Amino acid sequence: MPAHLVKALLAQAAAFLALYSIGQSGLLAALPLIALAALQGVLAAAFATLLRSARWWVLIHLAFCPALVIARTAGLPGWIYGLAFAGLAGVYWSTFRTQVPLFLSNHVTVHRLAASLPVRASQRVLDVGSGTGSFVRRLARLRPQWQIRGIETAPVPYLVSSLRTRGQANVRMQREDFWQHDLSGYDIVYAFLSPVPMRMLWRKALREMRAGTLLVSNTFEVPGVEPERIIQVDDKRHTRLYCYRVTPRTGGRHADTAQKSTSV
Repeated sequence: MPAHLVKALLAQAAAFLALYSIGQSGLLAALPLIALAALQGVLAAAFATLLRSARWWVLIHLAFCPALVIARTAGLPGWIYGLAFAGLAGVYWSTFRTQVPLFLSNHVTVHRLAASLPVRASQRVLDVGSGTGSFVRRLARLRPQWQIRGIETAPVPYLVSSLRTRGQANVRMQREDFWQHDLSGYDIVYAFLSPVPMRMLWRKALREMRAGTLLVSNTFEVPGVEPERIIQVDDKRHTRLYCYRVTPRTGGRHADTAQKSTSV
């Protein structure tokens, strides 16, 4: 079982035991059910923090038990829960496995990145984990001479991105696990993932990307690797784009083909 799921189960179990122990003293006897659920959520979130779970797990723990109580007391028909589960599964298809939630690149970030890159006749760009296609769609409009591809595994975001980019000749959306996709054919690989997979993504880039090509990470750094440059984005999130150059010294099986690559 993945470590983040083990932590989630431990946090919930520890919170339940703590709540049960407090309840044995009689201090919680007068509290309504929703208040007990809220206290369970707070305790679970606290234990998740102690276990150094990701921030979104802390939020999930806070809301989990109160949401169950509210749903149970609302008297909703059973099919509502099935529909909600199907919708969430369609959006967060592999989040539990990859620990990569759905992040969307805003238009300011895309414009800033496009302005920071040389305008060349032909560039091949890949967005790994492209979500609803916000990055792909906007960059394709800004650089119509470039070929932009987005890869997404979750069914709902992939469907949305395919519809949003329909009619853009320089865009190709693909439903695939990007870990299984070869990066050797791209000049720029863009990622807006989470802190968890960045080290693994960099290793994949070193194995597969050609020397001279660029890995750009929105917000999340590659641990222990100095970026070639950091692009500051003047948006509400104060976004940072970390740009990592694959060089002949660091590159993997494609490092000897540096002379064939296009500098960006």
